[in-house]
Amino acid sequence: MNKRVLITGGAGFIGSFLADHFLAAGTPVRVLDCLDPQVHPQGRPSYLSEDVELQVADVRDRAAVDAALEDVDVIVHCAAAVGVAQSLYRVQHYLDANVGGTGALLDAIAARKTRPSRLVVLTSMTGYGEGLYRRPSDGVLLRVPIRSRDDIDRFGWDLVDPESKEVLEYAPTPETAELLARNVYALTKRYQEELSLSLGELYGFPVTCLRMFNVYGPRQSLSNPYTGVLAIFLSRLLAGQAPVVYEDGGQTRDFISVHDVVRAVDLVVSHPAAAGQIFNLGTGIARSIGDIGRDLAVLVGREDLAPSASGEFRTGDIRHCVADSSKIRETLGYTPTADWEESLDELLEWSRAAPTSDDFSQAEKELREHGLVSSAGGESKS
Repeated sequence: MNKRVLITGGAGFIGSFLADHFLAAGTPVRVLDCLDPQVHPQGRPSYLSEDVELQVADVRDRAAVDAALEDVDVIVHCAAAVGVAQSLYRVQHYLDANVGGTGALLDAIAARKTRPSRLVVLTSMTGYGEGLYRRPSDGVLLRVPIRSRDDIDRFGWDLVDPESKEVLEYAPTPETAELLARNVYALTKRYQEELSLSLGELYGFPVTCLRMFNVYGPRQSLSNPYTGVLAIFLSRLLAGQAPVVYEDGGQTRDFISVHDVVRAVDLVVSHPAAAGQIFNLGTGIARSIGDIGRDLAVLVGREDLAPSASGEFRTGDIRHCVADSSKIRETLGYTPTADWEESLDELLEWSRAAPTSDDFSQAEKELREHGLVSSAGGESKS
């Protein structure tokens, strides 16, 4: 790769690791990032390499995007507003940042005589909503809608078959599963995929979309209460507060290390078979949110702050969704390799010196003010 790489949102968690990777390979890196105060309250982060050419601008700024595309061969589009819950009451912001920003980037690419050799778009598993489920009695695979408060009042926290009322077992979710989520964040990430793939085919530049499951690792903001659950829990514990675990703590997520994400991006940038494809990027391992909260409390030496389940429900939260990663394994030969325990130790070591601010209480207050947190009985708490 002779020309430079452009990483939108490259001052962030995933983008900065990608920048390090490409720089180490001898490829010049340009970053376009607005340094959103919610993510970067102190401005340019200290971990962002001095060798990065940083262009501080919004991806929605067409003139800035045009300038950023000069002499660029590969684009990795990371820039996005992140947060399912916040997207439900900041609708215009999420649409503007995620869909508008992607539109501005695609407009700029289409207008150029020289097109990139690859556009990689980081999207999200949130589009699936609830993942794939299996009915225990006969093994039939089912898709089910996102739970409502009424569903939980009637059947409890777990998903049930609407016909037999059996409690369902989660199964790995493939890329072919219908995108059922209707929250604003999930819809914006879905539109990013559809727009990028459609325009790439129309104008003749190859696009690959990676559906991120729950990415974790060093550099994830410990001051942004809408970021990943591991960072949110750590920021609480480091502030001497117990993490808040909703429901009964039995809901699960599929966590993938940022280092495995970097490996995947590096692979799809140049692999011919990745062009025009959507790939899940997860491990296929379901980890309980309650267990993670307790494990982190032990790791930081604050067993006294081990969380207990609140018995409350956040509107739109899913119970289970784990990745079926067979497509990327069979197509590109990719499998994640990061060790969970070692990765948690790395995250904890980084967090001890990282800027942190426990703003979870303010974020939860906003959710309650909008009626998005309720007791199992359906009563909104404020």
